[in-house]
Amino acid sequence: MIRFLARRTAALVTAVLLASFVVFLIPYLTPGDPVRKIIRSRVAGDVIDDSSVQALSAELGLHDPLWKQYLGWLGNLAGGDMGLSHTSRTPVIDQVLPALGITVSIVIMTLLVAAVVSLVLGATAALHEGRTLDRWISAVTQAFIAIPEYWLAPLLVLVFSLQLAFLPSAGWSGPSSAVLPVTVLALRPTSFFTSAVREGVLQSLGSDHVAAARSRGMSRTATMMRHVIPNGLLPLTTSVAIWFAGLLGGSVIVEVMFSIPGMGRLLFDGVINSDIPVAQGAVVVVVALAVLLTTAADLVHTLLNPRMRSAVA
Repeated sequence: MIRFLARRTAALVTAVLLASFVVFLIPYLTPGDPVRKIIRSRVAGDVIDDSSVQALSAELGLHDPLWKQYLGWLGNLAGGDMGLSHTSRTPVIDQVLPALGITVSIVIMTLLVAAVVSLVLGATAALHEGRTLDRWISAVTQAFIAIPEYWLAPLLVLVFSLQLAFLPSAGWSGPSSAVLPVTVLALRPTSFFTSAVREGVLQSLGSDHVAAARSRGMSRTATMMRHVIPNGLLPLTTSVAIWFAGLLGGSVIVEVMFSIPGMGRLLFDGVINSDIPVAQGAVVVVVALAVLLTTAADLVHTLLNPRMRSAVA
């Protein structure tokens, strides 16, 4: 187990460092001179003095070798310094932290809704395997995948905000502001989670320990609660972490459409405004959290699964 943890930790650190290097290269991978982009974001007009370009390049250390620039940037990042926004001239960290809190709140609510709904639907489908209810649940949840967010979001706003006036159409002013975005974001994970729970419950129903419990006289309800449902939840451990990581960066469309000041909106604004430090800060935080969450889910899944735990012991 110690060797397994050491390998996973090494893989985590390597992945984060590689991702951070790619994020560091963003200014060099985008078209145009990054220094001129910075100056253009600060002053009006199209004419840029070459002396200003040289002075800013020296100030930012862009004359240094690339490896030296990266180590300096990485050191600042490790200390919580993501630089200054080119447009607002405020620390990027002061923009990232509030945005991250909002996005994490939305993602947690989304996954809670998806997990609860999928647990009910998946277990119900498994208990009615091959019958009409099972087919209907599979058909409906699979249809969730085909519904694009950019189509569903305006439709929900039209019905529940403009026509019925039940919910706010945009902004982030309270719990009611999260209902429509969470609904839009929850459809896809609900579909995948339902399928995972169904398969997990079916496997558990056919296992030896469930048959043994039933042979000892344990009721169907007690067997479901003590053996089937807990084992059926195992596939969700990895799925939830992967979706958590994906939703952190994949909520751009929803946050932009609902004017939510989260990480997706921050990243969108950074790209649109050519605000490289903001884009870098948003991407590196999302990537680091994604790698950390998937690694943690891998470890939890290994610890909860007796066969995998014995394999790495």
